[in-house]
Amino acid sequence: MGRPLTAVFVKSVAKPGKYGDRHGLILQVRPTGSKYWFWRGTVRGKRVDYGIGSYPYVTLAEARQTAFEYRRLSKTGADPKALNTAPTFEVAFEKVLAIHSTTWKPGSRTEEQWRREVTVYAFPHIGRTRVNEVTTADVMRVLLADHLWTEKPVLAKRLRQRIGAVMKWAVAQGYRENNPAGDAVGAVLPKHNGSTTHFRALPHRRVGEALAAVREVEHMGGDQAGVRVHGSDGRPQRGGSVGDVGRDRHGRGPVDGPTGPHEGQARAQGAAFAPGGRVARRGRRTVRRRGLLFPGPAGQPFSGTSLYKMLKRLAVPSTAHGFRSSFRDWAAEKTDHPREVVEVALAHVVKDKVEAAYRRTDLFERRRRLMEEWAEYVSGRRAGTGT
Repeated sequence: MGRPLTAVFVKSVAKPGKYGDRHGLILQVRPTGSKYWFWRGTVRGKRVDYGIGSYPYVTLAEARQTAFEYRRLSKTGADPKALNTAPTFEVAFEKVLAIHSTTWKPGSRTEEQWRREVTVYAFPHIGRTRVNEVTTADVMRVLLADHLWTEKPVLAKRLRQRIGAVMKWAVAQGYRENNPAGDAVGAVLPKHNGSTTHFRALPHRRVGEALAAVREVEHMGGDQAGVRVHGSDGRPQRGGSVGDVGRDRHGRGPVDGPTGPHEGQARAQGAAFAPGGRVARRGRRTVRRRGLLFPGPAGQPFSGTSLYKMLKRLAVPSTAHGFRSSFRDWAAEKTDHPREVVEVALAHVVKDKVEAAYRRTDLFERRRRLMEEWAEYVSGRRAGTGT
């Protein structure tokens, strides 16, 4: 189309027509005298004209830079037009959350955790940034702010994964070409020292006295019952429903047997969970309302912090999750039960796909014996031999 345009020409030209520049940039002069920039190129095999803006609000230099970027993107197979309509990170996050939430179990606090952590740590830095403009430097700024990456590594890794989920959605929607929270940012973030922060846990010999302290609470609410289940086999049951009895936390089951996997716990808690027991009776009343085994005061799943607060109030030096470690240590030190039985009792998923394919059984009868021994151990009636 001849020589490139100059700033002087663009300012002075008055004859209606189209005047070409570099990278597919065209200046259109209309009969009214107004001047308008657009980019002409090929996107995915189709010829297109994309508007860039009016002169003098968009200068020649600015229009030329935009045209260059449009051509570069079109050569990679991307559609430059999508960049003009890309949502902000906040808006995209809500879309991603809606997609993921369909797979979460009713009563789960996963959505609450996603929203809280991303809102607190990511939104202040990139919430109003369009997803196509978020850079690796932006992601690093989020993760390094207030020493988050080094002082709260578990939270920081979750945050990186959630930012990555939004960025992958943006790639799938055609708003960008890559994930700025991916390998590039992982290569430059400081390495952790390899130490792992474990949940505080009681020695297994002290679990019985902790459960006794819980039993002494005058009015047993949902949180106390939840600790007693959590303390018995280590499986959190905050959002547990009556329909979950007989299933593990990964949804496997149902299993055979009149009382499901809680038979051992029932013995340990004075038949509280047995048919006709006080928790079972309360569970039947609750299911009429919400189907929850362990409701909070308002009938909702009890708060994730309520277990922690109750244990702290009772001066029990453990987290609810720490009882998993207590149980695991007891099984290893005091019983001869096979490792795979213990792992299934903890509801751990077999990571080896080949092994998982062949292990179709849930080992229910062996888990029953294991949990009966644990119940008798924490009640002080037996040390547990695995026989």
